[in-house]
Amino acid sequence: MGYESSVEILSEWDIVTARQQGRNIAKELGFGTVDQTRITTAISELARNIYLYAGKGEIHFESVSALEKRGLKVIALDHGPGIQNIRRAMEDGYSTSGGLGAGLSGVKRLMDEFDLTSTLGKGTTIQVVKWLRGRFG
Repeated sequence: MGYESSVEILSEWDIVTARQQGRNIAKELGFGTVDQTRITTAISELARNIYLYAGKGEIHFESVSALEKRGLKVIALDHGPGIQNIRRAMEDGYSTSGGLGAGLSGVKRLMDEFDLTSTLGKGTTIQVVKWLRGRFG
């Protein structure tokens, strides 16, 4: 059941599309309502960051499994300016857009795994995973 789908982020409407697609995939994978909301919120933040800071990019979705776990991996990818100070960008309350600053640190708290790679002038890739709770055969 390897989902391989993506949403190109070019406008604010694409953020909504990415949220809806991510929620639908999470639901099909068996995530409960609370985790669906966590995943959707994380996708919204990642897509919004692409739109605000890079102008365009993509959100990719894939089902993942490890040992006896299954989950959803979300990859946010852009070729924008990159993040100048990653440690500062990960601080609670930090925002360069005048927003609430829940951004990346909030995404990290909502998901089970978080990996950020950014190169100035080349772009940013953020991979997050949410694992289903319980055992699967």
